[in-house]
Amino acid sequence: MCPNVRKITSPWGNEDTQTLIDIFDRYDVKVTFFVVGEWAEKYPESVKALAEAGHEVMSHSNDHAHFNTLSADEIIADINACNDKIEAITGVRPTLFRPPFGEYDDHVITTVRAMGIEPIQWDVDSLDWKDYDAATITQRVTEKVGPGSIVLFHNAALHTPEALPGILEYLLQEGYDIVPISQLILQGECGTDYTIDHTGRQCPLT
Repeated sequence: MCPNVRKITSPWGNEDTQTLIDIFDRYDVKVTFFVVGEWAEKYPESVKALAEAGHEVMSHSNDHAHFNTLSADEIIADINACNDKIEAITGVRPTLFRPPFGEYDDHVITTVRAMGIEPIQWDVDSLDWKDYDAATITQRVTEKVGPGSIVLFHNAALHTPEALPGILEYLLQEGYDIVPISQLILQGECGTDYTIDHTGRQCPLT
């Protein structure tokens, strides 16, 4: 059972970043942070801290544009701009991409994968971005999570630091491994090594 808890950023600040790092350290958990290039440029010390703490730092676009409206060349330029900034700070070039607003279509997916980058979505939304209280966030996640889940949280959401310890304790007590997304997704080619079901989950072909 290998669900993944991932953090993503927005144009928000970095005031909770170290607190989140400390919480994950307390439970010996590593996750994936999807960061916007402009955020990385503004808070390089936070990006460096995430990487040095052992978390994955991946791309969430350069300026949080609506990718469904961009041409292939614009998509490539945007992602490369973000990846350049992350690589300059961490020394590692992102291989995963989370589309802004969760928006994507075949054009976006095809373009991103042609870059050798895997687009990532989620199946459990904590809705922490709506500033729900910690109890509501916890209930949403623990009721909806399952094997292979990717859970959406946000850096700097109001009640995430309060909710996160209880969620981590629940998942660990239930026998889940919480891993970075690169350890969760199946490698290879869709249709040859795996298929994707109607929920978006990968299913290995044996």
